[in-house]
Amino acid sequence: MGKIASLDPKSLAWARQQFARYYAIARVDPPSKLARREIASFPFTAETMMRRHMALSSPEELQGFLRSEVPRHAYYSSAYYENPDHPKMDGKSWLGADLIFDLDADHLRGADGLPYAEQLELVKERVARLYDEFLVGDFGIDPSEMSLVFSGGRGYHIHVHDPTYRPLTSPERRELVDYIQGTGFDPTLAIRQSREDGGIASGGRDPDAGESGSRTPQVRSYRRLVPPDTPGWRGRTTRAVLSVLTRWEEQGVEATRSELERRGLSKGKARSLAKLLVEDGRGRQIRESLSLEVFHRDVPPEFFDVVLRQAAVEVQGETDAPVTTDINRLIRLPGSLHGGTGFRVTPLARGALDRFRPLVDAVVPVPSGESCTVELAGPVDYPFATSATGSVGDRLDLPTPVALFVVLRGEGALPP
Repeated sequence: MGKIASLDPKSLAWARQQFARYYAIARVDPPSKLARREIASFPFTAETMMRRHMALSSPEELQGFLRSEVPRHAYYSSAYYENPDHPKMDGKSWLGADLIFDLDADHLRGADGLPYAEQLELVKERVARLYDEFLVGDFGIDPSEMSLVFSGGRGYHIHVHDPTYRPLTSPERRELVDYIQGTGFDPTLAIRQSREDGGIASGGRDPDAGESGSRTPQVRSYRRLVPPDTPGWRGRTTRAVLSVLTRWEEQGVEATRSELERRGLSKGKARSLAKLLVEDGRGRQIRESLSLEVFHRDVPPEFFDVVLRQAAVEVQGETDAPVTTDINRLIRLPGSLHGGTGFRVTPLARGALDRFRPLVDAVVPVPSGESCTVELAGPVDYPFATSATGSVGDRLDLPTPVALFVVLRGEGALPP
């Protein structure tokens, strides 16, 4: 659920006031079967103790709770319970749970060191792939049974409401995660071996040729990558191999050699394989024919050790496993505000994801020209519509939602 920045009393009171203004007019739609869900929240107080084991029975009760409590973070359970407000988990009587996938920049390959805005772009690309390729493509989940939500922080949630998945136990959900992450998949399964009669070769006995015969059929084995449209991980691996080979052709021998060395090959083997695939054109031939016979001899073991396995790594799906496997998980309430950014936890249609801009579309609108002065506690550089850029000690007059973002992240405070 992330770290909550500690705010000074003045900044804390001001931030709560901004949330209260939002909840006073916002209409937050309740999750399905609200009365069966546990409700939880963090208050706007100096301590960060979560308030749990609450139950609300109607949309009006939910609105009343948000307006009276003004939570800094609001959650509901992915699970359905007979007694959602029971103070002990074993007394709630679990009835099933939605299947939740959480993709966050904190756990994303390639996100380390990226600025916040670039992390948001990367995670948006990855969640689209998780949704399209795995959940719809491989699992066959009907999009009408899923909802997609920007978390308000650094990621996205996908809620699967299909009743088929509700009874799944934690180990069963773990199997879904393992599939998405490619756990245990052998990328060499993307290679199929076929056999062809090569005619009659001399040198062996043909049992039908009689005592004087010396003719026997010769059979040759051929190895090819499976077609890229093959379902599941085998086709996915072929597509990745073709993508890797294309990239190496574009970047040239020396850059390919350098990359292969970074992947663990010795200088000699890296140079030899780079020359073979790029300069000698074997990579292009594989892309055009899918055949591994283009090497004209045994496939170099480095192809399996580096090329094929690296391709499989590059297409591994990503999701936060503990979120998906937790059958009692608390998840952010769509429509609420994120207490670490002030952004709206924004429900999205899949068709709207590509054009969604969190630093614009998740920002709560305020009256035009409204602003607030913030004193920075460290350097900031955020590409909002009105950029927030400055160094420690600077005082910036920022639009109220941008000022709220900086304050909630602990990167600034209201001047004394």
